[in-house]
Amino acid sequence: MDMCWKAGLVLVMCWGLTSSEARDEHHDSMFRAPLDFGFVPSVVYETHAYYEPGPIGVLFHMVHAFLYVVQPNPFPKDLIVKMVQQNMGGIKGDDYKKPENVVLLLQAIFYELGFIVLTVLGVLFALLMPIVGLCFCVCRCCENCGGEMHQRQKKNGDCLRGFYMATLIATSVFLAVGVTITYAANQNITSQIRSTRRLVNTNIRDLKAFANYTPAQIDYLAAQYTTAKNKILSDLDNIGTVLGGQIHNQLEREVVPALDNALRMTTAMREAKESLESVTTSLETLQEGTGRLQNSLESERASLSNTLNDPACSNGAVTHTCNTIRGTLSQLALSANFNGLPDVEAPLANLDAVLETDLSNIVQKGYSSFNDTPMLVREQTKDMVSEVKVLLDKSCGEIIGFTKMFPVEPALENFTKFLTESQKNIEAYYPQIDQLDFYRWIGCVVICCMVVLVLAFNFLGLLCGSCGYDKNATPTTRGCLSNTGGNLLMASVGFSFIFSWVLMGVVVTTFVVGGNIEKLVCEPLANRQIFKIIDTPYMVHPAKKNFLPGMLFQDPNIDLTVGSMYRDCYENSGLYSALQLETKFNFNKFLNATVYNLELAKIFNSVNVDLQGMLLLEQEGKDNLIDFANTGIGEIDYQAYLTEVNKGVTVVDLLSYANELEAQADRLPRGALENALKGHASSIRQIHKDQVVPMEQAMGTLGQSIKLLQKTSRELPIKVTNVLNAIEAAEYLIANNVSHVVRKETEKFIKHIVGYFTQYTEWVKHSLAMEVAQCKPISNIVDSLEIVACSFIVDSVNTFWFGLGGCCMLLIPSIIMSVKLAKFYRRMDTEDVYDDSMDVVSGFHSEPLYGISNPVMSSYPSYDTMRWYPRASAPPRQPDW
Repeated sequence: MDMCWKAGLVLVMCWGLTSSEARDEHHDSMFRAPLDFGFVPSVVYETHAYYEPGPIGVLFHMVHAFLYVVQPNPFPKDLIVKMVQQNMGGIKGDDYKKPENVVLLLQAIFYELGFIVLTVLGVLFALLMPIVGLCFCVCRCCENCGGEMHQRQKKNGDCLRGFYMATLIATSVFLAVGVTITYAANQNITSQIRSTRRLVNTNIRDLKAFANYTPAQIDYLAAQYTTAKNKILSDLDNIGTVLGGQIHNQLEREVVPALDNALRMTTAMREAKESLESVTTSLETLQEGTGRLQNSLESERASLSNTLNDPACSNGAVTHTCNTIRGTLSQLALSANFNGLPDVEAPLANLDAVLETDLSNIVQKGYSSFNDTPMLVREQTKDMVSEVKVLLDKSCGEIIGFTKMFPVEPALENFTKFLTESQKNIEAYYPQIDQLDFYRWIGCVVICCMVVLVLAFNFLGLLCGSCGYDKNATPTTRGCLSNTGGNLLMASVGFSFIFSWVLMGVVVTTFVVGGNIEKLVCEPLANRQIFKIIDTPYMVHPAKKNFLPGMLFQDPNIDLTVGSMYRDCYENSGLYSALQLETKFNFNKFLNATVYNLELAKIFNSVNVDLQGMLLLEQEGKDNLIDFANTGIGEIDYQAYLTEVNKGVTVVDLLSYANELEAQADRLPRGALENALKGHASSIRQIHKDQVVPMEQAMGTLGQSIKLLQKTSRELPIKVTNVLNAIEAAEYLIANNVSHVVRKETEKFIKHIVGYFTQYTEWVKHSLAMEVAQCKPISNIVDSLEIVACSFIVDSVNTFWFGLGGCCMLLIPSIIMSVKLAKFYRRMDTEDVYDDSMDVVSGFHSEPLYGISNPVMSSYPSYDTMRWYPRASAPPRQPDW
């Protein structure tokens, strides 16, 4: 039966241990603080691959908008992929006649339709302008097409001249704007080419910094294993506190309450002894006081009876009062009898014998034995700690050896040398690039000067013509300045025909090249669509799925694309993750197999802690508790004590009796009887004060002590039994079932140690992915190439042809307006002559009279007087014939 009770109690304890696992896990998570591995040495790259064009950016946007109108179709990714894949081996023989190639060709033509239409128009312009100019020249030589030196005067001549002049001015202004745009684009190319050197230098410096910092970063990762190792060694050195403390915390939930209850029993013993001593003292006081009070009350009762026998009480008026008082004399007597109560000497003597054993000291030994758990754990795991330290040192060496296994530093040194040589080679080309750019700049300036020459003749012609024009002069009498203005305008027309086809040829060439590069290279490069073409499976080689891993690792099946690598490098991730190097050099897998290997796990799993030698309460202490339960406290007649205590000291309250006696005396006539009764009342009060009050206090103390003893005696057997059972159950748990607790806490300790390894490996994984060998320079190179090729060159070239093309188109209205306006400025050979008798006399057509009044004409004969007279303002007079 006793074993069943112990087994049941042990099960309850085990349930208590299990129910606290949530709290243990929380405590364990709080206990395992995160490790501080510091910061991986970082490098700040200089290159800022961002370009803000400034004011010329407005022109760039205009050109982009124009190209969107010309080519609004989206980037033909699928078309390019199909064309490359279907013709990867080249077109041979009649392959171009195949239906699929014809379809692709038609799709390409449809995509390039806008460019084709404008190119055809430009070619026609370049071909037709020289022909039209030649025909125009021949026509004028034949005095046609405005070539005759005769101007017919019209009523709206001034309006036409003003219209032609205003139109030519506007056209010239727009021509000036166009040539300014052209020159600005030309100058921007030169300025940005010089800025390219800064991008080249910063990119090379970034690559050198990348190469120089990477070995130090890798060494830092390997060195930080020491941080985890030192923390593990610290916990192993304190395994008694760490593991033993956790075992102690798990067991103390059952052991400490049992010891605390045993310790409380020493307090109960002292309290029981104090109560027994109080009972003895109070009982002696009450028994002694009872005798004295008995004598006092009998003496007072006899004296009061003698007073009531006085003849004065025979008087009829006071007889009733005396008889009333005489009837209460029997109340002056004792109520409680303490002489018959049994003493408690025997239980007190037994308890004194029990207290001779120092139970508190015995319990403290149990506490001390239990608190030595960390020391026991430290002693029993000493060999295991030594073995783990050896393995940790071995793992540290393996990690360092693994980082040195690959020739990273020599490769990066060679890479740095390659960068230095490359920079020197690039810088060696700078003079040639500057010379070629200078020739290009001169050529573009010459082209701009062609337009400027036309503009110069236009503006000079307008200036001379406008300043020299005299509205009162006839066409044949116009001044030299006006005639020079007309000749300058005609020179403008001639140079326009001479230069226009050359300018248009330059425009068409740059438009076709620059526009297609912008739409097929720059725009898809800006929105990263071009990477989708490169990353198309089997795009570059029909046998290689992915181009980049096939080139780098000779394994095209790795899911690595140029777009993903650029995206990772653009976010400044590590090269390890950007190139997915874990597929070839899985450093994380090596760490997981090294820092916590099977041998280390075997050592940890062999941890065993034996606590069977732990003794919580010696047999002497247990016997002492049993003796305490058998002291005889429970055999005391508590009811007899309580009965007497509850009775009160006297039958009647002496104070009330004295007050009533005094009130009866006040009803008597004044005299000796009244005074005698009041003297008795005073005596009774004195008896109450001197004897009853101390006895009442002693009775109160006795009652409290009896009640405490009664309660203690009632609970004592159960308490002692529970304490002994709890102690035995805890000892049984330690002796037989502690392996469960030890195993659970050992697993938690191992998990705690492994947690440091996990923190290190996770930190290494994150650092390799984000902080080691950050490949921002790679994306910066791509972005720099985009800036140089597209923003610096292509946008400027496109702006160049955009401005120059506008100039070419404006040459047509400039030619027309110049020819028309020159007629009003040049000096004519002949002019219209008018007769007063006729509305119009003209060799060509009739018009109403308009022009200069000529009174001489009134005497002319009626025959035709219009003749050709070179440089004459009018025919000669008739008398001179």
